[in-house]
Amino acid sequence: MNQRNPEIGKGIDWVIVWLYAILVIIGLLCIFSVEYRSGDGVIQSFLGFKKNYSKQLFYFGACIVIATFILLTDSKFFTATANLSYLIGIVLILATFVVGKEIKGSKSWIPLGFMNLQPVELCKIFASLALAKYLSMQETDFEKPRSQMIAAALSFTPALLSILQGETGLALVYFSLLIPMYREGLPPGYLVAGFAMAILLIVSLLFSTKTLLIAFAVAGILFLYMNRRQIRRNRQLLVLVVSVWAFCSVFVGIVVPFTFKHVFKKYQADRIFSMVGVDNPFVDAKTAGLSSEEEKTKQKKNDQQNYNVKQSKIAIGSGGFLGKGFLKGTQTQGDFVPEQHTDFIFTSVGENFGFWGSTLLMLIYMGLLLRIVNIAERQRSTFSRVYAYCVAGIIFFHVAVNICVTIGLAPVIGITLPLLSYGGSSLVTFTILIFILVKLDADRQMVLR
Repeated sequence: MNQRNPEIGKGIDWVIVWLYAILVIIGLLCIFSVEYRSGDGVIQSFLGFKKNYSKQLFYFGACIVIATFILLTDSKFFTATANLSYLIGIVLILATFVVGKEIKGSKSWIPLGFMNLQPVELCKIFASLALAKYLSMQETDFEKPRSQMIAAALSFTPALLSILQGETGLALVYFSLLIPMYREGLPPGYLVAGFAMAILLIVSLLFSTKTLLIAFAVAGILFLYMNRRQIRRNRQLLVLVVSVWAFCSVFVGIVVPFTFKHVFKKYQADRIFSMVGVDNPFVDAKTAGLSSEEEKTKQKKNDQQNYNVKQSKIAIGSGGFLGKGFLKGTQTQGDFVPEQHTDFIFTSVGENFGFWGSTLLMLIYMGLLLRIVNIAERQRSTFSRVYAYCVAGIIFFHVAVNICVTIGLAPVIGITLPLLSYGGSSLVTFTILIFILVKLDADRQMVLR
């Protein structure tokens, strides 16, 4: 192939291209398996642009064109336009607040006629390029807090705007950009602090705010009493203990209640608390003044979320070890699993192909991620290496969270399964992410900044 078309094929990692194509084809088959009904003409329905699998096939065709253009583009184009593309992405997200279309409670879409564009999904590409551009600049000293703050601002500004749009799930994806930051030298203290906060958050879900505040005060007093001699010799220890106590108290007493009342939607908060087996103790302020009819509507929506997860687990479990066979899934063919062509597409794999099919799919994703990490580590350019780790982090986060959602281990937050879930925005975004990486790797002998 290289000999037939040396300009496009030169230096391309065909392993990653084939893994990409295999995953997209699996996705098409999964969408087909949940929507096809006996009696439908296969070729006619595939070309009719009415069924979702038909639309996904056309999106795949568009993605092949986009990937070809990317492979024909000079790699320096991506470094030269990284900051500009990031600015365009932010403007597009801001535009949704004015001309955005609301879908499923989130005003984060721009209607284009033939498809709906979700800028915050597309902005993952721009944020990755901008972060890679910044960290590869010669004047960037990532050991300095100022540089770390700028990198964090580049990564998390789209996330904050996404939360304002009501897209909490996509906002969380941007935290995967911490992976390339750690690779480039972000101090491990941030990682320790992150784990500590995660543990503090879990504890705050399990116990009441009042109980934790009393426990923190008692623990602080006991620590001070037991270490009174050391504190007399070292006053900084007293300052440290008081600071930790104050931070924990503010986090549990103010940050957590505010987040669950005003940031998360009620069904999302309920789902998070259900993971640890307790009821949501925080009353959504927005619902306090609702009429009984409105409250019933909200409760119906919450029940729908629980229904989705229950049906998803039934479908996956019914597949057993070998699965029921292609187009033989009673749950997915019976349309019992809502959103089974998008966020819950993994249910079709579990029901049709069982445990072995699900495991094989996981191995393909693992192969893709390991290949991306391998590509990242062979880059001469910091720009290419950071970008590769951004792609690996984003794909890993999507796969891990989506599958945890479908088997009931994570709250329903609207995360697609990369390259499998139906949707033009998602497929185009992951195609661009992967093929920019393929192009940068093909030019890995160049030093890009």
